[in-house]
Amino acid sequence: MKSNMMTVMKKELTRFFTDRRMVLTTLLMPGIMIYLLYSLMGQGFSSQYEDSEDFKAQVQVEALPESMRQIWEQDVPLEYAELSGAQEKEEALEALSGGEGEYHLVVSFPEDFDAKVAKYQVSSGLPAPAVEIYYNSSDTDSQSAYGIMTGMLDSYESALANKFDINPEGEDYDLASEEDLSAQVFSMMVPMLMMAFLFSGCMAIAPESIAGEKERGTIATLLVTPLKRSHLALGKVVSLSIIAILCGLSSFLGMMLSLPKLMGDGALINANVYGFQDYLLLLLVILSTVLVIVAVVSIVSAFAKNVKEATGWVTPIMIVSMLLGVTSMVESLCKTEPMWFLIPLYNSVQCMNGIFSLKMDMVNLAVTVASNVFYAGIGVVILTKMFDSEKVMFSK
Repeated sequence: MKSNMMTVMKKELTRFFTDRRMVLTTLLMPGIMIYLLYSLMGQGFSSQYEDSEDFKAQVQVEALPESMRQIWEQDVPLEYAELSGAQEKEEALEALSGGEGEYHLVVSFPEDFDAKVAKYQVSSGLPAPAVEIYYNSSDTDSQSAYGIMTGMLDSYESALANKFDINPEGEDYDLASEEDLSAQVFSMMVPMLMMAFLFSGCMAIAPESIAGEKERGTIATLLVTPLKRSHLALGKVVSLSIIAILCGLSSFLGMMLSLPKLMGDGALINANVYGFQDYLLLLLVILSTVLVIVAVVSIVSAFAKNVKEATGWVTPIMIVSMLLGVTSMVESLCKTEPMWFLIPLYNSVQCMNGIFSLKMDMVNLAVTVASNVFYAGIGVVILTKMFDSEKVMFSK
């Protein structure tokens, strides 16, 4: 019994380790791709953190007291400009609310702040002089500036035995609108999830459609018919794309409907901030992206001997697509120059990020769609050549 068991084990281990493709796709490739995934993610977040070390808060300030002027003119991570009146303050708040301009905060001190602080007695029970800090939480730079400013003022407040307040209750100092907050959440989360959904749909059907037919031998019947190989390749890509799009859209619809509930009842997350044009642009990006993914997965499936091997080869490519999806979360990895939108899959992620952040550049979108269709066409040509090769289609 023991010898029989050892014979079976030896046979299975020999079969596995003598198959170079299986060793590569099963043992080596997943570890390498995961290492690259987390290494690049770490570098992206690290670079974002390193940039923040040199960050200086750009602040517009009303009624800056002399005590704070002396502190702010020292080596502190902020630069300020003074507002001369109510009209300028109103314009500054409006610009900050819309995410426009170079300034990250609007800080308002009471008139004669130093004198009021000197006279204030904590034991009196009266409201303390209040410093108001207006910011926009949908802007990462504004959030960073808010953290710097509150930290500085908290330290100064402690030195004065808490003789003034910061942002007293009763007013909303966060100028981000519901539209801004929704755009921020969707632009960070949806591109990565959407790429995963689309790739999952393609993986579920493409290997079975091509590698599965090779494994069962039914591909030979198609290849001996008068059908042109180019028509066969194009028919495979288009039909698989339609199914993959339906799978991806189903997942996308469920995600968009459930995301507000996932964020909590109190979260100001609303998909109604997007209009028909936004969804139409998103559909264009999805259509072109699916064509590229299906073309790539189809080529890999045609090269593989069976469905299992095809799935093994496709998995690392899916990890790469997820890695590219993460770039929507790292500001330093989000590029806006058109040349970056020639990179397949990355361009789709950045277009989705632009659409959901309500900052889509139509030139970049046109470059993305055109390049994706071009890459899909190249994929069809390659797949046609593979169908013409008996060595590839009838490999054992």
